[in-house]
Amino acid sequence: MQTNFTAEQLADPRLAEADRILRRCVHCGLCTAVCSTYVVLGDERDSPRGRIYLMKDMFEGGRDPSAEVRHHIDRCLSCLSCMTTCPSGVDYMHLVDHARAYIEEKAPRPAKARLMRELLARIVPYPRRFRWALRAAPLARPFRGVMRRIGFKELATMIDMAPAVLPKAAHYSGPGTAATKAERRARVILLAGCAQQVLRPSINDATIRLLARRGIDVVVAPGAGCCGALVHHLGREPEAKAQARRNIDAWMKEIGKGPVDAVIINASGCGTVVKDYGHLLADDPAYAAKAKQIAGLARDVSEFVAGVGIGAPVRWSSIKVAYHSACSLQHGQNITDEPKALLSQAGFSVVDVPEGHICCGSAGTYNILQPEIATQLRDRKVANIKTTRPDVVAAGNIGCITQLAGGMKIPVVHTVELLDWAYGGPVPRGLEALEPFITDVPKPKRVEDFIDA
Repeated sequence: MQTNFTAEQLADPRLAEADRILRRCVHCGLCTAVCSTYVVLGDERDSPRGRIYLMKDMFEGGRDPSAEVRHHIDRCLSCLSCMTTCPSGVDYMHLVDHARAYIEEKAPRPAKARLMRELLARIVPYPRRFRWALRAAPLARPFRGVMRRIGFKELATMIDMAPAVLPKAAHYSGPGTAATKAERRARVILLAGCAQQVLRPSINDATIRLLARRGIDVVVAPGAGCCGALVHHLGREPEAKAQARRNIDAWMKEIGKGPVDAVIINASGCGTVVKDYGHLLADDPAYAAKAKQIAGLARDVSEFVAGVGIGAPVRWSSIKVAYHSACSLQHGQNITDEPKALLSQAGFSVVDVPEGHICCGSAGTYNILQPEIATQLRDRKVANIKTTRPDVVAAGNIGCITQLAGGMKIPVVHTVELLDWAYGGPVPRGLEALEPFITDVPKPKRVEDFIDA
């Protein structure tokens, strides 16, 4: 693609990178076939190619973004399926990130939209605030109709999504070290996350138990918090950088205490952002090198467990698992086979979901800010899941788990919860009815018994 930036514009690092990305696009349109919003809306402006033209015109013109440009950029999920498909290697992820930050700086939104985005940025990344907000949600349920009539459909959607009962706090809550009782093989840092701690704290518990059984000490560092993904995708770049710096500071202190083999992330949306810390803070002299180091240590939990080996399960089952591959895992991190292989090794019967490249509609806060499109995508995903007739659905991202659970009765759990169950952990919440279908693997009393068998 030919671009027309001035020399003065190219002195801006953001525009210079946008120029490099735009020049790689050859207008082929292969991205449209895999774009979730284009699939359901059929509007070229809601495809990667269409948005690239809108972003190019916005950046080159140096004008304040129009309402049309903002509308179509806001409707992008950042599922990154287009990047997996693109034959030219267009870095759409960073291009749309730049566009969101540019729009946030240059084009103030209507007051109601600003209020909603401010609420999300000030509540969801902070577990204590988020927990109190969810506890208050039942009190607001009778007023959802009024909220929608006066234009606060996003707030009404958020109340709709709030669980009726919050789960108990995690067993391993707060900062500290969960030391393995086995022979120590590694030491890792776990990103405890923000919304996940509140919505499904059992994911962190399952992660810690699974790793500890394999001889791995798990550290939750004091001072670490939200990865920055939520505000980053809202275009609030300074806040995203501040949250990244806070995590880097907390984790570098732990690295200073002794070798760390990995930073483990069990929410793939967070993993994609943490693995990109080196790019996010590349222009920060005080943090660039440290950010690159942390990004190099970041591993999705399935990626790490597959690397260290998990051994034979202690339980075996006939349970059929439909594996939903989160966009941030398959497109953002190029992790597709490891979770399925681990589940199969653990004794589960694993099936793929048709149209696995299409997003479920969660995408961070997308299902709150764009509820109509998100619902269409969720219903499409649920219909595809049901064709596989599974007993349970496994996913590697809390956003996907919450989104899918709201659209069907088939239970949805994190991959690591199923692995923990097969390797000695408790039955995951919501799967109690499946407990009779998993049995303990007999243990030989002597080596000779095993050999003779």
